[in-house]
Amino acid sequence: MSANSADRPGRLDVVLVKGGRTKIRYAAELLDDDGVRVAVRAPWAGSGVRDFGFVRFEPGDVFTEYYWRDRWYSVKEVRAASGTRKGWYCDVTRPAALAGGELVVEDLDLDLWCSADGTQVRRLDEDEFAESCLAETDPGAAAAAVAALDELEARARGEGGLESLLR
Repeated sequence: MSANSADRPGRLDVVLVKGGRTKIRYAAELLDDDGVRVAVRAPWAGSGVRDFGFVRFEPGDVFTEYYWRDRWYSVKEVRAASGTRKGWYCDVTRPAALAGGELVVEDLDLDLWCSADGTQVRRLDEDEFAESCLAETDPGAAAAAVAALDELEARARGEGGLESLLR
């Protein structure tokens, strides 16, 4: 279903849940919903600057975010206020759910960064994932999360990069 459908709002709230609690909630523009993948656009929702050392997220940055109802990750294209692509930030999550104007995803700690030119691909927060004890409490979800991170890394390093997911 396209974002122009009469039964879809033009805006929705993205709700990122972690450990049963809302980690962040922000308004986003609904770009497309084909029934499987939901695409939204939103300004950087963090407060101030977040400097990872290899990339800075800052006020004015724009995130075009892609969520799937059948995949264990989301992919976020990050652009500076000038329009220059910084890269892609990927969250490993349970599949997304859209209902009542909210797009809800559960963060499973694992992340991936891929620079705009594709030369830097970094797996992030594997220590946090281990500390979450998901492997003990929900082994199936933990296995799906690790497989999702592996898939994202392979795509980031492969021909077409992460953009191949977004066509």
